[in-house]
Amino acid sequence: MPDPTPPFADEPYISLETFKKDGNGVKTPVWSAPLDGKLVIMSAGDAFKVKRLRRDPHARVAACDMRGKVRGDWREGTGRVLDDPADVTRAHAALRRKYGWQMAAGDFFARIAGRINKRAYLEITLPPA
Repeated sequence: MPDPTPPFADEPYISLETFKKDGNGVKTPVWSAPLDGKLVIMSAGDAFKVKRLRRDPHARVAACDMRGKVRGDWREGTGRVLDDPADVTRAHAALRRKYGWQMAAGDFFARIAGRINKRAYLEITLPPA
């Protein structure tokens, strides 16, 4: 049976590339966590990467540093915005497990600012290597 752990599962940051209508890619460094053999990502719900992914599921992923400097090869994949509340809860829990106090601090400040319920959770599927 193949390993269900997706590529980049242990990377602190990944660069997520989503694509505009004209085909140009936009790269964004993000946190990600493994869940069910895929990667989950949290973002502001009104972020352009969320809008681009809703329109076009094509995505690319590579390991990067916190500033987005890519370290390694890109992997092609597909992405979607999670809409089911149970999926969102599981994705949030996966990110909390991986990022611990950092995610808890982000949750705290998002709650204070009233942004916690405006988040979007993305799921990225990468084909096996």
